[in-house]
Amino acid sequence: MKLYKLYTHTKSYKDADLLVNNKEHPDAKAGDIVEVYHREDEENTRLVLQITTFTDLKHRDAISIESGVAAQFKLRTFTDVVMRVVDVADVALDSIEITFKDQYMGRSEMWRLKKYLTNTCVYVNKKIDYNDMQIRCQVYEMWSQGERVSCGVITEDTKIVFRSSTSMVYLFLQMSSEMWDFDIHGDLYFEKAVNGFLTELFHKWKKLGCNHEVTIVLFSRTFYAAKSLEEFPEHMQECLQMDYKGRFYEDFYRVAIQNERNDDWCTVLGQLRKLFTSYQATVLNYHARDGIKIPPAYNSTAAQGNFLEVLNISLNTFEKHYLDRTFDRTGQLSVVITPGVGVFEVDRELTNITKQRIIDNGVGSDLVCVGEQPLHAVPLLKFHNKDTSVTSADDYSLPHWINLSFYSTNKKIAYSNFIPRIKLPPMICNAPTIMDNNSDNENNFLSCNQSEYIHNSLFDYEAYDEQIFQPPPAQGTCSLQRVVRAKKTSVPSFETYAYQNNDWENFTPTKIPSLRRKMSDPDIHHGTSGILAAMTDVTNLSESLASEKNARRSIVSIAPIVRPGRSLINPFDPSHVTIKLTSNRRRWTHIFPKGPTGVLIQQHHYQAVPAKQNCNNTINNNENDYSSCYNSMEYDHTSNCSTLSRSFSNSFSGDGDKFESSRKRNNSLLNSSSFTPNTNGAAMPAKSFLWGATGEQEWTPAITTENARKNLKPIVETETSVGNVYECETDGKGKVIIGVDWKSLTIPACLPITTDYFPDKRSLHNDYVISDYTLLPDDVNLDYAKSRAIYRKPLTTEEVCTEIVSQRLAQGFQLIVIEEKPNSSPAQAPCCGGLKQQKPTSVLHMKPENEETKEFLLSIGRIFHKITLNGSVITVTGYRPRHPYPPINVDYRYRFHAPQHETYEISGVNFTTEKLENFNWNYMDHYICTRGDTDYPLMESLKYWRFRMYLLPKENKAMNKIMEQGCQYCDVFTEPTPESAKQQVEDFMRFMEVHINKLKRRKARHVTTRFSDKHHLIFNSPQQSSIRSTVVKPERVGGRIIHPAADAAAVALNAMDSSQQHDDYDENSSTEIKLRPNATINEIFEVMKHPIHGVAFISQTQSLPSYTFVSFDALVWLKTNLDNSRNPLDILESMRKEKMICHASGDFNKPVIPGFYLYYIAQQDKNAKDYTKPLNDLSAFENEWMEIELAGCSHLWTDEPILPRIPNFLKDVPNPQSWTESCKSKKIYRHSHLEIDVNQKSERMEWGHIKYHTVMQTGFAFEIVVQWVTSSGPIVWDLTNGWIRKANQCNFQLVPVPADPMAEPFTEKSDPLRGPIFIPLATHVLNSGEGLFEEFHEETRADRMLQFQETILSRFGFLPCVVERKFSFNKDVPKEYQYVHCSGNMFVLIRCSKNANYQMDSPSRQEANVTRCVYGHTNNTNVPKKIGFLWAWNHMIPNKKWKSLVINNSSDGELFQLKMLKDFREFCSNVDDRLLNFWRSCHELKRQSLSSIENINNNNVEGKN
Repeated sequence: MKLYKLYTHTKSYKDADLLVNNKEHPDAKAGDIVEVYHREDEENTRLVLQITTFTDLKHRDAISIESGVAAQFKLRTFTDVVMRVVDVADVALDSIEITFKDQYMGRSEMWRLKKYLTNTCVYVNKKIDYNDMQIRCQVYEMWSQGERVSCGVITEDTKIVFRSSTSMVYLFLQMSSEMWDFDIHGDLYFEKAVNGFLTELFHKWKKLGCNHEVTIVLFSRTFYAAKSLEEFPEHMQECLQMDYKGRFYEDFYRVAIQNERNDDWCTVLGQLRKLFTSYQATVLNYHARDGIKIPPAYNSTAAQGNFLEVLNISLNTFEKHYLDRTFDRTGQLSVVITPGVGVFEVDRELTNITKQRIIDNGVGSDLVCVGEQPLHAVPLLKFHNKDTSVTSADDYSLPHWINLSFYSTNKKIAYSNFIPRIKLPPMICNAPTIMDNNSDNENNFLSCNQSEYIHNSLFDYEAYDEQIFQPPPAQGTCSLQRVVRAKKTSVPSFETYAYQNNDWENFTPTKIPSLRRKMSDPDIHHGTSGILAAMTDVTNLSESLASEKNARRSIVSIAPIVRPGRSLINPFDPSHVTIKLTSNRRRWTHIFPKGPTGVLIQQHHYQAVPAKQNCNNTINNNENDYSSCYNSMEYDHTSNCSTLSRSFSNSFSGDGDKFESSRKRNNSLLNSSSFTPNTNGAAMPAKSFLWGATGEQEWTPAITTENARKNLKPIVETETSVGNVYECETDGKGKVIIGVDWKSLTIPACLPITTDYFPDKRSLHNDYVISDYTLLPDDVNLDYAKSRAIYRKPLTTEEVCTEIVSQRLAQGFQLIVIEEKPNSSPAQAPCCGGLKQQKPTSVLHMKPENEETKEFLLSIGRIFHKITLNGSVITVTGYRPRHPYPPINVDYRYRFHAPQHETYEISGVNFTTEKLENFNWNYMDHYICTRGDTDYPLMESLKYWRFRMYLLPKENKAMNKIMEQGCQYCDVFTEPTPESAKQQVEDFMRFMEVHINKLKRRKARHVTTRFSDKHHLIFNSPQQSSIRSTVVKPERVGGRIIHPAADAAAVALNAMDSSQQHDDYDENSSTEIKLRPNATINEIFEVMKHPIHGVAFISQTQSLPSYTFVSFDALVWLKTNLDNSRNPLDILESMRKEKMICHASGDFNKPVIPGFYLYYIAQQDKNAKDYTKPLNDLSAFENEWMEIELAGCSHLWTDEPILPRIPNFLKDVPNPQSWTESCKSKKIYRHSHLEIDVNQKSERMEWGHIKYHTVMQTGFAFEIVVQWVTSSGPIVWDLTNGWIRKANQCNFQLVPVPADPMAEPFTEKSDPLRGPIFIPLATHVLNSGEGLFEEFHEETRADRMLQFQETILSRFGFLPCVVERKFSFNKDVPKEYQYVHCSGNMFVLIRCSKNANYQMDSPSRQEANVTRCVYGHTNNTNVPKKIGFLWAWNHMIPNKKWKSLVINNSSDGELFQLKMLKDFREFCSNVDDRLLNFWRSCHELKRQSLSSIENINNNNVEGKN
């Protein structure tokens, strides 16, 4: 064994982890995997590294390892180590967990990163930089052969789990009645939740450096003891809902923290404790009014609470993740903390919606119970039993889509180890008398046929239970089997409880339609043979049932036992329910590591250690054991099946260091020293793959609860188990207890990109509709390349195929990875004799590269896609269910109280399942093929990503006054001066030209014009000669240079010193040129073309013609060089009509528009070398360049008279509210193509689109939206972040804003827990009993009220935002005007209608709800609505920036935003008569202005006289 001397090196010297000498290793090649360890420490951890590069080391027989890696693995420098090449299979990883922070990584990026990491070597804490995609991440944990390991090799089969330290986390605290109960240690459950669980969670977040964006919500359900709606006063009836028992209730949500980030979250705990003290009293007495009787209110229990509604509320936000895309977080997690025990009474329809939405959206949902773990399987959903008959049985569901944790403290009771597992219900006499309709049920019970009910002592309950929970018989004819197959797809189950009073024998097929039909859990295998047999041969079935019962019962004969059409779930022993394997059940399985038994495990589940005498565990080398995750799911085990399973006991390290707890690499799991084989094999009961999120966990009835983790050991050791002492119990049964899944709660996993379920051929044929289409990217690109005005490099067929797969991954699909099975595998499951499901051998996620055909299988829900690449042809085959689930829609109303709100507002949302099969993939694939051609614009249904921004002026003196000087009031903002407006326009033009459109000006040194000693102009540049046909010598007259123009007209040019002329002349140095007042258009045109003194031209750029200029530059140039009596815009328009200039697209019909619009000199030499012709395609040109019109800026190129400063709302003819009414472009927005990867960093072909305002006006916000589907998040952020920096250089700030800033209640795209704050305006103090604006025409009064509100907003620094109208179809809908603060932190909305009440109810229900909710809270349309403002926060502002706006010298570190809100509220409510004084000052300003105009007019008259 050859030894090598170990040296270390730093990353700065060489980036490789391992350096070896090529001469000493002639057989080694790059990519080889080697194992390095100390000779004397052969049993310790071995380091696995990859040879990536060879180098000449100075020393012989030496290797060099990066110093950080050597230190981590305790490899000492200058010692002798063993290095040997190892087989990749021996060190291959089963799964690896990678963490990342403060960045957005989409699912397609995850797939590309997985491909990048394949066949590379990794070790714990290794930092991975994927430069092509701008991704940074770190290795967290690795698993191989059932063990956690410290290093290994990622292969094609390694499952990569991505975990985000920066997720969007919703923490919901269920404030049910149990929160005020005491646990066994004497703590309130609220204290256990907040002082215990949350405190521990926040400490773990801080320790791991998590930076989650957190929302914390307290929620509860309030029941009212009332029998009819009439018992409630009118103000309560708007939000009341009724449950299936006829009880009235309201749901309350108190948002404590909204979208915040903190370095230390423990500061929030005090805030939660304060809310707790008043929460119950506030909610129960919320509607209390003096003199009004209200039905008694009481808090619901945890089981009866709004658990599913809470999950759906978070899903309404999560599923819109593509709308407000931020680039500093990835992942979504919803955590419900309940004082209950994991049992909830739920509506079946809402359960189906919730389940499908959680699974389809790939959202992590965690349930944390602070109650004790019960004696039955949890989480447990008990369906509302709407059948009032006494014999109706309760139905349950065990959801696999909820990750359950039980939190218990480490407190101990000195006198007892006993932990109560059952909580007794309260005594009935203490409950409200009208609380439930139990009395009705009791009467029903007593009135039933007494013959059905036998006295307790004579009734055999065991036989009854066995009968009820027994699976239906499996026999059936061929015709029946067909029905069964159809049933699997459509999932309804026939259930009947109508066989009372000995009606069984009278049951006929004609009664089938009357049977109740339920949608139940699709994952449960529904046996239908019982009911089908009833249809075919009732007598035989009843006889057989009777004989079966007689065999079990020896005491007395009873009426026929009710048998539903399928076996019900017994929560106390669910192991006998056969669970159907579905794609839903396997959606999350690849985030779980394989345990020692080869079954996927959850690391927070603990198992009781067997008796001491049996501590040497059994290993049974049965060929048919559960050695792989897919094997374990292959057989449909019958209820009496017994299989042998392996059980391992893992030793663990007491050291808390994660690295130390990892084992050394070992070639074989069975050779590991911690496993002791025992020949005494014991048969274990069959595993029922029913329970838990992995879908592979065994449920044993002998579960126990956690008591300071005593007598427990983890199923496999992890860092969470280290440091606990475990003992063996005398009880030999394997017991499972559930701890807290801290890993999921601290660094939640993203939905895995792979899964392993694909239906068999028979199922595909019977249950799915197949459709396919082919794509020929090369042919498509050829067609589009010919017709496209601008050439763009097309995607190759392989790139198209990769992008097609990427898009499906991005929309929630998963790649299906199916292991190939060897031919020698048995055809039957030995334990059951059942047929093994045959896998199609051609199904691979990717075939080897040496074959021409590549095949990808993907799935989401019950939709499967197969994408095949064969040569230049891509075939897309879609499988969608023949019987899709019916769409379900639940309308939900609730009250919520957001931060800074004063009341619980009413709101409503719809919970609905999305029909994924309706997604237009054919359109999306053609969009990719054509590289985003204008023929395939992005549609809303494609769920494309977008990032919305406002461009706002940066510097504001009023902001500095408030922030730095501690100004008392915030209404100190003034209108910009003409000089500042001019500077703002110039800065905007520079930003658009240089940074957005990436254009450059021509440098004058390229078109050098030199003067001789006699000051003669010599036009010696090719550019100039191409413009002008003759070279003319100038003459000197009276100190000026005069040179004849083409038409021999004299044009005056100022004399210039020869010292001013040099080769490096810059266009910024100005030389005064004055054209004579009556110069003709041709004369002006000639000077305008001058390379130095003319308008500045854009340098040669693809798709732009030669001699292109910006219309704004030409207008300013004309104003500078022309007499003020002529309008520059008219002159340019005349030139266009004379065909001297033209729009840069080549369209002569496009008029001259002031602003950043591109035009070119049309009259130029077309034979010149540098001549470039225009595109002659207006739509292609507009798709390429962002052109923006300037509005309200005509004073920059014309001398307009200074108008008197009369407030707009007091003018005889007010100015229009926005530029939409005056701009030449009738569209508000325009779309253009956007090259996203401007720095050429990505290996992927990336592009997107940009949507922007067509008009820029000073004093208005300018909107830019980046849209994309075929781009990587980090690359898009690279582009937008560059714009943000460049905007700063141009004295602007580019602020991210939400898609729906106001988030009004009842709107589809808004966050259900976000809403605007209504700030009423105290108009009653202004009019002194008279109507406002009485002196003006009645029709204008409503608009004047709105303009008055706008004037107030401008005093507080708000800028108008032009947005599209929501409801253009109805003229009666109120006008809406939206404003953003110049800091970008706040939004305000004002509404105006055409009636005298100013605010009005709209005829549409949705809009009426908005108005009612926000203005006045009433249904009565005769009551005048309150006039006021809707105020909302910009939650897209980065948290650090938001919190950085602390006012200097404020006593409590007051935030600028909160001061603004407080001062705005005080102003609007006329505190200190500020509103009234403002009103009077506006009228005084008008009076002064009018008198000054009168004086001017008088003076003019006198002057004429």
